[in-house]
Amino acid sequence: MAETITQFITENTDTLMAVGAIIVLIFISALFSGSETALTAASRARIKQMQKKKSQRADMVGKLLEKPEKLIGAILLGNNLVNILASAIATSFFINLFGAAGVAYATVIMTFVILIFAEVLPKTYALQQPEKLALFVAPLMRSIVFILTPLVLIIRAIVSFFLWIFGVRPPQEMDEDAADAEIRGNIDLQHEEGVMVKNDRDMLGGILDLKQMGIEDVMIHRTNIFALNIALGATEIATQILNNSYTRVPLYRGAPDNFIGILHTKDLLWAINAQKQAEEKDLESLLTPIWYVPETTSLQDQLNNFLKRKSHFALVVDEYGETQGLITLEDILEEIVGDIVDEHDHGLKGMRPQPNGSVNVDGHISVRDLNRAMDWQLPQDDAISVAGLIINEAQIIPNIGQAFNFYGFRFEISRKQANRLTAIRVTKL
Repeated sequence: MAETITQFITENTDTLMAVGAIIVLIFISALFSGSETALTAASRARIKQMQKKKSQRADMVGKLLEKPEKLIGAILLGNNLVNILASAIATSFFINLFGAAGVAYATVIMTFVILIFAEVLPKTYALQQPEKLALFVAPLMRSIVFILTPLVLIIRAIVSFFLWIFGVRPPQEMDEDAADAEIRGNIDLQHEEGVMVKNDRDMLGGILDLKQMGIEDVMIHRTNIFALNIALGATEIATQILNNSYTRVPLYRGAPDNFIGILHTKDLLWAINAQKQAEEKDLESLLTPIWYVPETTSLQDQLNNFLKRKSHFALVVDEYGETQGLITLEDILEEIVGDIVDEHDHGLKGMRPQPNGSVNVDGHISVRDLNRAMDWQLPQDDAISVAGLIINEAQIIPNIGQAFNFYGFRFEISRKQANRLTAIRVTKL
């Protein structure tokens, strides 16, 4: 038996060597293909977390991903070398067996073998466990990249030369807008795949929106500011404040726009508790100066300013110094976490979903709040409020009963006060 095996090996040495070489080369090709997919598909966020935990292999992966052009170049070069070599050996082998027809046999068989065992199979596995495989192959890939870097640089120079001839220039580094779009895309993808709930998606999106939104997008308009005349006196002012849910109230003297300071309810309570006389001059001593901010300030900058000044309240003015509205720290935080409701609030007012799927909204409700509440995608660039969106699209001041179809929604005017649209029914078509 042993002599028979020895004789078979002796007579078929060339065949066995050829088959063995092809198997080894296909395995190496599979390793290159799987490594490429694993290293490019691995989550950089997870790799960063592993690096913080002092993982040496994660550190190797991180350094490889810092220069992806070298990594991909080395992998593609190595993969093509072994694939071409395997195909050449197989072609020579089949020509010896079948003559000229061996070329066709080698082409069909090697295409099938390389496609299944060197491409699809390893890449499918790598996609299922990218981080695990990336950590496993990192030391080997680091050595291969180091060895093949000179050849990769030469190839890149040749490619860059031909691209330059055809007028193709290398892309610039990712700017802020591109990075923002990539993050938003990942957030939406996680939500669509069920990994992230809607509330978390809205909060992360709200953080990104702060840089793109201005104060005028979320401020309380001057017509809706709760302000009191200092001439009312401490007792009446205290009564008015108790009937509302605000802790900071702007006070004015004479004209409603003539603001003189901000009254904190705690200061008023201290004054009443100390039995101070309820006179105007005593109230004025309790006021804190008003902080005015321009309406062109972004929400991100205003949030930072609130934190720096340790303040929660500011009045918004236009370029002429006229008061346009009021902005608070809570208004900005609500753009991130949604409506903040405490025991004195009644939730988001002015939005009433109906059993038939429509929503009755007050005209001043912002398009952004409506989108977040109903998970809709109405445009927010041209108008802040729902009423403003209708007027902007219709190019007229609608009358009661008129209806318009925009962006796949039907807007029906239910109530109107002078030129203000105060109640609207919105139905998704």
